[in-house]
This record gives sequence, structure tokens and C-alpha cells, in this order.
Amino acid sequence: MKYWKKLPHQSLQSRIEQALKENVDFEKDTSLGYPASKLDDKVFYSDAPFLKDAPTLKTYVANPNHIGCHTYGSSESAFKGTQEIEREVLRVLAVDFFKMEDEQFDGYIAPGGTEANIQAIWVFRNYFNHNFDASNDEIAILASEDTHYSIPKASNLLNLDLLQAKVEFDTRQIDPEALKLMIEEAVLNGKKYFIVIANMATTMFGSVDDPDVYTDILESMNLEYKMHIDGAYGGFVYPFSNLKSDVNFSNPKISSITIDAHKMLQAPYGTGVYLARKGLIENVLTKEAEYVEGMDLTLCGSRSGANAIAVYMILFTYGPYGWYEKISILQMRTDWFCKQLDQLNVPYFRNEHMNIVTLYSSHVPKDIAEKFDLVPEQHNDNNKWYKVVIMDHVEIDNLLQLIDALKERIEIA
Repeated sequence: MKYWKKLPHQSLQSRIEQALKENVDFEKDTSLGYPASKLDDKVFYSDAPFLKDAPTLKTYVANPNHIGCHTYGSSESAFKGTQEIEREVLRVLAVDFFKMEDEQFDGYIAPGGTEANIQAIWVFRNYFNHNFDASNDEIAILASEDTHYSIPKASNLLNLDLLQAKVEFDTRQIDPEALKLMIEEAVLNGKKYFIVIANMATTMFGSVDDPDVYTDILESMNLEYKMHIDGAYGGFVYPFSNLKSDVNFSNPKISSITIDAHKMLQAPYGTGVYLARKGLIENVLTKEAEYVEGMDLTLCGSRSGANAIAVYMILFTYGPYGWYEKISILQMRTDWFCKQLDQLNVPYFRNEHMNIVTLYSSHVPKDIAEKFDLVPEQHNDNNKWYKVVIMDHVEIDNLLQLIDALKERIEIA
């Protein structure tokens, strides 16, 4: 790892305190032009003694606004200290996680993965608009039917057609023949440009798309495309559980990646991350934001700088080896759970590198699913799957209780 390392708490605390000193201090400075302030001190006490040792909470009270994109051009100088920490976080994720070359990325910490995915599609839509004089009717989004619901949202908001590829029921892999036929039909209907969304762990199944399934077909037909990886869930797991993965920026066909810190990283909601290759994000530059230093290139505009601090604290508290150890433990728990299901002949889907196990609903009584808060694919009578996500709080003892409940019901039957 080039930039990511483990740091003691005192070093982290000192780094954040220094960053806050470089920001505007609404309590002490004369700052007349900003439509913002620290959190209301009648409710949030800036002198509370516990804040001394809680740099993330201290940052929330200071309330830095991280409007803009701090990897591109200039930014609001009032919050330069914590903006620099956001840049450090993005550099670790882009370079050490996803194998991007130094200074060859743009991005920001967004209020969740949904916005980050919409941002990606917005960037690509405008890229085709600006560089190919493409109309929206000529652009289509390509994704699998397991793709997150943020993609249909983007389709609606950005006025783009969404084409969803069929997946095989048991393997959750995209059917290449069906995908090819769908693309051919789209071309006949006037589509010339494609925004591809490949999943690095779907929300329901933890399935991982092979980007080549899309690109092989599109390139064989000489079609223009841009590819985004939705790693909102898998981005903090898959690069560590599958060290041979090339679903990252080492693959020149991948242009942007979304990753959520409020899932596996256990940062506060909502903390998503959008990363893209240089030369793309300027397609959404909002020139009308002239009062914002550097103007704005993000969907959200104003956002909390405290989320960047939270991610920084977590990443540098663990360091790469501590994080690898955490993911390895979750993988071992998931392996154990799958072996128990195998012994009970309960069918399930699991990507071998992920910590999500999705069980056939036909083998899970509804009362057991409700007792253990298993998440259904659909909240209706057509549901075919129940999901178990083996997070930090899900220990072997918890999984054993579910296994015992299933075993008892099977023996009675």
C-alpha cells in the first residue's frame, strides 16, 4: 500500500485538530459571508468535555461544508483543512484500493451510494452529449436485473432508457446471449451510446458481474460505451477477499467506481464515495454556481465534511493489515455458515469472495425468516429469496441459532 497505513489514535486526533484549525472557526472568526455556522450551541455543546477525545463528533459540531470537488481545481478556502483530509481518503481509495495511478482521479465523498451512482450516470450522459452531440434518446443504460434500485432512479431523473439484462436464477450471472440480443434490438431502435453498470456485489445476492460480458459484446459491435462499477456494498470487501480481482482502475475499460463507507466500513449514514478517471467529472460542472469557489461538480452541492473525517478515522485506525484481518474473519464465518447449510441441504447462492448468503425461500419457513430478520427479495407472496449478511455484529453463535431453527423444522417435517 502506498498511502494507507495504521496510525495511533493520538496521531489521528492531532491531524484532525490541525485540520479544524485551518478551517474557518464560526465561534471565533469574523465570517460574515457564509450561509452556515457551527451546530446550534443551545443543543450541541461545543465545550462538552467528551468532544476532546472524539475528533469525528468534534467535526460534526464544527460543521464544515465540503461543497464542490476537492480533487479538481480550487475549493472553498474556508474549509481547506478538512478538505485536505477528504483528498487523503480519496487517494487511499483510488490508489491503494482500486489501483489508480497517482493524481489521475477525481471524486468526492457523497451522501450515499445512490447519489454516487446517479452522479456517475449524469457524468457519462453529459460526456456523450458534449463529445458526440448525442441526444438522450440515443443513450441507454445497461445493467443486470439484480442491479440496485438507484439505477432505475437515475434512468428516471436523467431521462435515459434503462435496459436490464437477464441473469441465471441459480448463479446470478448475466446471460450473454440474451444481453447481445437486447443490445442488438436497442441499436435497431436508435441507441448508439451505452452507459454500463457492472456490480461489485449486488445488494441482494452479493453477486459480482464480469465486466467483459458487457464490453466484449459492445466492442464487437463497435459501439461507444462508458463503464461504471457499483461497488457500494462490495468495495470494502471484494478487493481484500479476491486479491486477483481486476475489477478496478487497472482495467482501462472501467471509468468510475462507487463505494459506500456506511456499510462494511461502519461509517455514519450517509457516506458514499464517487471516484472517476481524470477528464470526466468536468462534464457536470455547474457554471452557474459562481459564488462557490471552484464552482460545483457534484449532484448534492453542500455536504458534511464530518463524513470524510469519519472515513479517515476508520481507515487509518485499522490500516491495510487490520482491515484484511477483519474481512478474513467475516469470510471464515461465511464459509462456516455455508457448510452448515450444505449439511442441511438448504440451497443458497453465495459468491465465494463475499459475505452475503441468499437462501431459497422455499427452504426457509416465513416465521423463521421473520424471527431472525432475514431480508426478502420481495415483500410479497412472490418472494423467492432471503438474505443473510454476515457483518461485524453477526457472530457464529448468531448463525448457529438460525441453523438450529432450520434443522429443527427440517427434522419435524
